[in-house]
Amino acid sequence: MTRPDCVEHVIRLPRPVKPVLALGAWFKNTVCIASGQQAFTSKTVGDLDSPDACRAHEATARRLLEWHGEKPSAIAHDLHPDFHSTRFAAQLAAELEVPLIAVQHHHAHIAALTAEHQVDEPVLGLALDGVGLGTDGSAWGGELLRVEGAAFERIGHLRPLPLPGGDRAAREPWRMAAAVLHELGRNDEIAQRYAGEPAAATVATMLVRGLNCPRTSSTGRVFDAAAGLLGLCHKMEFEAQAAIALEQAATYYIAAQGTPQALTNGWQVNQNGQLDLLPLFAHLTDTTDAGQGAAIFHATLIAALADWVKQAAQRSGTRTIACGGGCFFNKLLSAGLRERLDGAGFKTLAAKLAQPGDTAIALGQAWVAGQLVL
Repeated sequence: MTRPDCVEHVIRLPRPVKPVLALGAWFKNTVCIASGQQAFTSKTVGDLDSPDACRAHEATARRLLEWHGEKPSAIAHDLHPDFHSTRFAAQLAAELEVPLIAVQHHHAHIAALTAEHQVDEPVLGLALDGVGLGTDGSAWGGELLRVEGAAFERIGHLRPLPLPGGDRAAREPWRMAAAVLHELGRNDEIAQRYAGEPAAATVATMLVRGLNCPRTSSTGRVFDAAAGLLGLCHKMEFEAQAAIALEQAATYYIAAQGTPQALTNGWQVNQNGQLDLLPLFAHLTDTTDAGQGAAIFHATLIAALADWVKQAAQRSGTRTIACGGGCFFNKLLSAGLRERLDGAGFKTLAAKLAQPGDTAIALGQAWVAGQLVL
């Protein structure tokens, strides 16, 4: 049968698996069916935040099943219970009377890379993105994982930052900047520094009292906090606006002035493998040149991530590093980190066909679930 138009990529897997259908996550959703030594990933149906997108998602899944013609051995989905993709996975699994397999978001990011590169050995996975539900119920997004086949271990993460106002903090970078000021013991500066924000005093109080301030290890929120501290973006009108503004400011500065040195004491890695970037934030808080601050932010973040990975590699003995997640769309970050890791003798896996963002999640889910079905 002719391959359906909804298929975007065909990827050869490291080894054969029984048929599984993976329904992706929330943002930039794709669907993937894996069978034998091939995975077929769909074109993206977009974010599952509208009835049309949800209908397209369901139609794509059913079209792939019809085309494949064989009952899947399992249906894979994201760990988050409220995604439309998760609910539809449960519906399909009940219809077909097959098992459901939940795959943690960042595990799927790294698994997609190992699938695409046909790597069937343990890897260290550096997953940097906005947010994904962790196995502990918290919001992950800056993760260092050891991935071996269908299993993973969280061996490190970014120091969690509070999200004042919950999801609203992900849309208003000044709130993440306020969270950093609070973590630095400078809460009394928030109201004055962000006097133009009517909620500034309230946010300062929320942070002191810990009210509606869940914590997250998200790298995306780290970029937001830096952009907020440097005055590059207070409120976002489109996805990743703050991170894009930060990268652009750094790029312009580097083109004119050259790449600055990373801050020597800009980070710490504690005994539990947690990467603490508060020293870097402390520097940005008092920076008056936004372009210079953005360039120093990138240089220091790259150095910190490389150091973090090297320390973990020494403990684990693993020399293959898979870098996945939407933050790797940032060219300064992805190129700078790869240069450091390659220079240190690591084998670095970066997304190609699947891209670093959430379009790769379904592929990762399919590869993980395929290894679990006996």
